[in-house]
Amino acid sequence: MDAEVMLGYGNEQVKVEIKGAQSVETILPREMTEITDLPAAFLHAVEDGAIGSAPLKEMVSASDPVTIVVSDITRSWMHQDKVMPLLVDYLHREIGVPYDQIVILIALGTHRKSTPQEMEKICSPEVCKLVKVVDHDCDATDQVYVGTTSRGTKVYVNKLVVGRKVIILGGTVHHMMAGFGGGRKNILPGVASRETIRANHSRALDPEKPMSDARVGCCKLTDNPIHEDMAEAAGLIPVAYSLNLVVANSGVHSGIFGGALDAAWKASCDYQRQCFEIPIDYQADVVICSSGGYPKDMNLYQGCKGMLNAMRALKPGGVMLWACRCPEGGGAPDYFSWLQPLREGRLDEALRADFTIGGYIFYLTCEQLHKASHVYTLTELDPELVAPMGIEASDNLENLLSKMDFIGKRVYLLPYAGSIVPMP
Repeated sequence: MDAEVMLGYGNEQVKVEIKGAQSVETILPREMTEITDLPAAFLHAVEDGAIGSAPLKEMVSASDPVTIVVSDITRSWMHQDKVMPLLVDYLHREIGVPYDQIVILIALGTHRKSTPQEMEKICSPEVCKLVKVVDHDCDATDQVYVGTTSRGTKVYVNKLVVGRKVIILGGTVHHMMAGFGGGRKNILPGVASRETIRANHSRALDPEKPMSDARVGCCKLTDNPIHEDMAEAAGLIPVAYSLNLVVANSGVHSGIFGGALDAAWKASCDYQRQCFEIPIDYQADVVICSSGGYPKDMNLYQGCKGMLNAMRALKPGGVMLWACRCPEGGGAPDYFSWLQPLREGRLDEALRADFTIGGYIFYLTCEQLHKASHVYTLTELDPELVAPMGIEASDNLENLLSKMDFIGKRVYLLPYAGSIVPMP
């Protein structure tokens, strides 16, 4: 059987041809309703559609200082910039909040700072002219202690989410550690201190074995220590309202879920599950996938999500072709510093002794890559640099394809692997 597929690669599309396969199946998200009237959908989400909460205008008054927490540039494909102007306008015109009482706080977690151009892409140029937009700094010295979770995480957060009315605007997606992104994750890790984030994320490792904790991972919420700790930490911040976006595969908004932080977010998770968790009958010999193009493949820290999802559809010892451009390299400043303990066979030991978020994403990536016999990766990453991880890299697609044999193989195509979660 012959077939072809177009894969997102940065801002480009590349074509992969398959010849002689036993079968070729494309795993796509289910068809989703697209919102055709975004202002109307927004109004519904903040008024009569409020979930577990009174409408937004009853939660915020004209005299309140307001902080809007918004996800960073790595979530820009959620098109928060289309909703942010509606939210700021509603706060100002309908509720009467002066522009100078509104601050937008970009939930960077431990990610790099935003450029002025990225701030405009996140919030929209018009909003950036009306209200103050600032980056969260996880290393700032003026963060505020708000309590300790039952698991012992001391929660320090940005001062702009303390003593102000907090509104969260973000997107809901599956997440490789927390089960789902969005919601409580905009507080921890979004606007938390580095040490708070580190304490939470270090629970990704199994407490006894040299491996990731099996309770942690994509789709997993029940008994997930990272998720439960995040939710408890977020509960220490009296969030006034949350808006949770779900985006169709086309990039158009499909759902806006507004209301109480936990209730509205969980409703968005349920909807996300219906659209992006795709049952499969078997695991394939070959998987061809893309992380989804920019910004999902801007670096390996972000782009690995596509591989992690796609690996669920590959049989142990199978072969994968993965498009992940990574113009920013590893992404986290310490990402590739973990290569040395990897080469020395002491990565688990080293990470437990000095846990970092970048280190764990590196650890998880290596752990999953080695489930395949070969992972041929179309990327700008240095082939020699990433080879110890289990990545066979090249920026030449034909070179990678020349190493692959499709004859008689069962093949899955996942052009949007950063979003789709195959369910064996």
